[in-house]
Amino acid sequence: MNKMNNNLSRRNFLKNTSVGLAGTIIVPTIVSSCTKGANDRILIAHIGVGSRGQSTMKNYFMHLDTSFSVATCDAFKQRRNATAEYITAQYREKGVKAPECKSYLHFEEILERDDIDAVHISTPDHWHVPLAIKAVRAGKHIYLEKPLGLSYPNYKILEKEVKANDVRFHYGTQQRTMRHLQLGIDMIKDGNIGEIERVEAWAPGYNPVESPVCTEVPVPDYFDYDLWTGPASLNPYCPERVTNNSSWFQWDYSIGFLAGWGAHPLDVMVWALKDKLIGKYTCEGTGKYWKPGGMYNNIRAWDVHYEYDSGIRLHFFDADFAAENDLLRDRKFKEGNGTTFYGSKGWISLGRSTAQSDIPEIDKKLNDFPKNDHGAIRSEGNTMGKYFVDIVTNKIPEICPLDEAIISDCISHMGNISIRTGRKIIWDPVKGEVVGDPEANNWFIRDMRLPYTI
Repeated sequence: MNKMNNNLSRRNFLKNTSVGLAGTIIVPTIVSSCTKGANDRILIAHIGVGSRGQSTMKNYFMHLDTSFSVATCDAFKQRRNATAEYITAQYREKGVKAPECKSYLHFEEILERDDIDAVHISTPDHWHVPLAIKAVRAGKHIYLEKPLGLSYPNYKILEKEVKANDVRFHYGTQQRTMRHLQLGIDMIKDGNIGEIERVEAWAPGYNPVESPVCTEVPVPDYFDYDLWTGPASLNPYCPERVTNNSSWFQWDYSIGFLAGWGAHPLDVMVWALKDKLIGKYTCEGTGKYWKPGGMYNNIRAWDVHYEYDSGIRLHFFDADFAAENDLLRDRKFKEGNGTTFYGSKGWISLGRSTAQSDIPEIDKKLNDFPKNDHGAIRSEGNTMGKYFVDIVTNKIPEICPLDEAIISDCISHMGNISIRTGRKIIWDPVKGEVVGDPEANNWFIRDMRLPYTI
């Protein structure tokens, strides 16, 4: 945001915090005054209401009778205002006596509200963890969209703050709410395909768009570009820089679909095999980048191999590589993302819309779910909001916990690091570092622009 135009509420928020060395803001721990029981509605704020934020709000939360959406926040004025108006109108049309939904430019004003119990964060990737840390320090429960983030030291800060403030964390990997995936994971954990030897995971590498050239123009008055940029480097403004595609495919804001899409199939692997993935592992691979000349500079295609101390081997690749090399030949239904587990007795392959096995009785059970006209299993991802509210109100334990989010996100980053350095690396999750390779570690640490520090 333009620091000359900070509003009074933001100044009051900053005045009431302690400022440490190098301008680092140290936010005091605040415990919400609203302790909810199992039968109380919780109040949720939506931070980031672009396409993903609105989709999640509409499909995951608006139908619930266990929560109210009461605040929106976005750097685009029209987005935050229109979304707040939509929420208020929807409750009114349904005859639901809900608090009026208010819109905010500055997220600090939301964090100051004692009545808000939880925040749903759906910003560009570079804001995910910094915002989550600030929200946790304010005593808010967190629904954080994937991928996790860009800087490993910040992961550890978030992990520490979540524990210290006794809040619930919910990672946006909605496949964990889908019954066919739950069944497949249970079968793998129960040993139905024997001892797991290797895993294949794949996801889309890019969207079919061109990498645009940025021609700098003045920032429009309805958009706070400084705030949108936040802790990232401040680049020349052009409208093309702040689209979904640009936030995904520019290094300053993400590592591309290696994490953005890869988070889903890798999460499925972690969900099934967490205990076998907590030791050291090696990573080596190759990748391709966007053509030079435009803004996009992330990896858009990859072929990466991992080997864990436990003996598990992972082959992680993009969907185009899978098609070009016929890597999905065992699958009757080809899907653009998925995870295949190969065990000593056979295999199970799990995706958002399909589930298959080479063991007939397992395959039959995996496919005993309602399907659409194209043969895809009907998704139940819209129950993700209900799960979150049930977690916040202590009806159920966390199902998408932070420690597992960190494990899966690190896999994406190790692929990114191996490709960018051009060498085999060893990741030690206990020490949180690439073994004996300071240069490689630097790829997993991001400087934060003042005043957007943690």
